[in-house]
Amino acid sequence: MSDTIQTFASLLRNARKAVFFGGAGVSTESGVKDFRSVDGIYNTVREYGVSPETILSHEFFLREPETFYDFHYNYFLDCDAEPNDAHKALAKLEAKGILDAVITQNIDGLHQAAGSKNVIELHGTTKHHYCIDCGCDFPTEEVIALKGKVPFCPHCGGMIRPDVTLYGEQLSDHAVERAIKAISGADLLIIGGTSLAVYPAAGFVEYYRGENTVLINRDKTPYDNRATLVFHESIAEILIESTKIIN
Repeated sequence: MSDTIQTFASLLRNARKAVFFGGAGVSTESGVKDFRSVDGIYNTVREYGVSPETILSHEFFLREPETFYDFHYNYFLDCDAEPNDAHKALAKLEAKGILDAVITQNIDGLHQAAGSKNVIELHGTTKHHYCIDCGCDFPTEEVIALKGKVPFCPHCGGMIRPDVTLYGEQLSDHAVERAIKAISGADLLIIGGTSLAVYPAAGFVEYYRGENTVLINRDKTPYDNRATLVFHESIAEILIESTKIIN
């Protein structure tokens, strides 16, 4: 057991209100594709002829819903991903009263599936869909059953959309307020699986006022030199090893 892992475990043990801020790297170990790795969703440029940011934009959704939903189904809905050890470790830390909140840039719902209760989804979730005209909820199971075809509201005929923040849209005010409150009140900030390159989400770490920050990401980030501890390793392995010590 490395001294750095022991130090991380000690920080967790002494924390009164730890907060986890995570990105795509938390879910890639579950088989969920990210946007920026060599093997990530950017490979779909060859398939669709445009970037993921273009397809997942508000303008493109309204202009070419058929392509949007084909992409949405293939990359987000037709997926049997399950929570990995990182998700499970975070849920255990919350259950122990150590972790106060999980703030995620992911939209896959895997933190909740692992058992985390206080999850702040900055970019929304693919687990909820609604009508853009009347606002009524539309079962995600029915969206999946259409296998990429555009769903329409049975009440008013309006188009159905996923409850996610598309490119060109503002983050939810409620999610932003919750995230800022959680981070500014934390005494330990754990940043995991994120390049800290996506704004405005990455800017949330600037609200942290505590002394200790732990950063876990396979690649270097702009925040490395500001963190108390840095791990360029598997986030699941680091969280599991650290939580074992405090069991």
